[in-house]
Amino acid sequence: MTAEEIIQMNLGFDELSLEEGIEIERSERFIFVAVIENSFIGCSSGLAYKNGEKYSGWFFITDLFVTKEYRSKGLGTNLLKSLEEQAVSIGVKDIWLWTSGYKAIKFYQRQAYEQFAEMKNWYSDGSSRIGLRKNL
Repeated sequence: MTAEEIIQMNLGFDELSLEEGIEIERSERFIFVAVIENSFIGCSSGLAYKNGEKYSGWFFITDLFVTKEYRSKGLGTNLLKSLEEQAVSIGVKDIWLWTSGYKAIKFYQRQAYEQFAEMKNWYSDGSSRIGLRKNL
């Protein structure tokens, strides 16, 4: 698709939403970055969705990363909590994400996230992609 065709498609989706009485949805990204002595050591990021001026009830975590040497020291928990607190402050009630790998799943479960989906064989090695969610 060309850039123009993508614009036309998105305008068509917006028109369809309006025809169905749904305000046009836009996303707003929230980002937190951890830095020590001007060196990046981690981040969290996610999307809140708005219909008109009102946020939807769900926040999508797109990224949570901590460099290897700073893992298991509470930084990931703090970055995650920053996103959760931001979501609550704008009226969001639920949060969700995709992840994989035993350590990541256990991390989120310790933060009260529950699995809601598993896409088996998502990755080329045959491992699954896991959907997790939490009520805030």
